[in-house]
Amino acid sequence: MRHVIVIGTSGAGKSTLAKRLSRRLGVVHVELDAFAHGPGWKPVPQEGFQRDVEEHLASGGWVCDGNYFGRTAWLWEQADTVIWLDMPLHLVLPRLARRSLRRILTRERLWNGNRENWSALLGKESVLTWAAASHRRHAVDLPPRLAAWERDGMTVVRLRSPREVRIWWRRTFPEAPTMDHQAENEEENP
Repeated sequence: MRHVIVIGTSGAGKSTLAKRLSRRLGVVHVELDAFAHGPGWKPVPQEGFQRDVEEHLASGGWVCDGNYFGRTAWLWEQADTVIWLDMPLHLVLPRLARRSLRRILTRERLWNGNRENWSALLGKESVLTWAAASHRRHAVDLPPRLAAWERDGMTVVRLRSPREVRIWWRRTFPEAPTMDHQAENEEENP
C-alpha cells in the first residue's frame, strides 16, 4: 500500500481512516475536499484542482480521501489500493448531523475559510440529503467499478461497519495500536 484512495458516503469516516492510514504508512494524506472547494464554496476549476493535488502528492506515497470520480481519473491510474467505507445510513446520518451541528455552533473553519451554516444541515440541499442520495448511487455504481479495478490488479477493500474497519486494521497492521486506542488520542473519533 503506497497509493491509497479511501471512498464512501459523507460521514462514513473517510478522512479519519485516511489520516490514520497515512501516519501508519508514513505517507502524505490529501483530503480532496480541501482542493475541490474554493472560498465561498465555489468549485475549483479542474486544472487548478488537479495541479494542486498533484503538487501535494509529488513526494511519493499518499493516501487520498474523497469521491471525486469524474475529476480524479488520473489518480485512479496511480492507485494500488482502494478502501470503500460502505457504512449503513443509520450510522452515517447521525454522525453527519452531529458533525455539522458542531461545525455550525463552533463556526469551525473548513477548507479555504469556508464554514457550514444551517442550510448545510437543514436546507433543501443539506449534507444529509446529499449523503442519502450518494449512498444509493454508490450501492449501484461502485460494485461493478470496484470489480473492474480489482481485475486490473488493484487491491479493493470494502468495509461495511466500524467493527469491520477495526478487524481490517488489526489484520493489516498487527503490530500497530488498535483503532480504538488511536481514537482515544485524537480529536475526531468516528
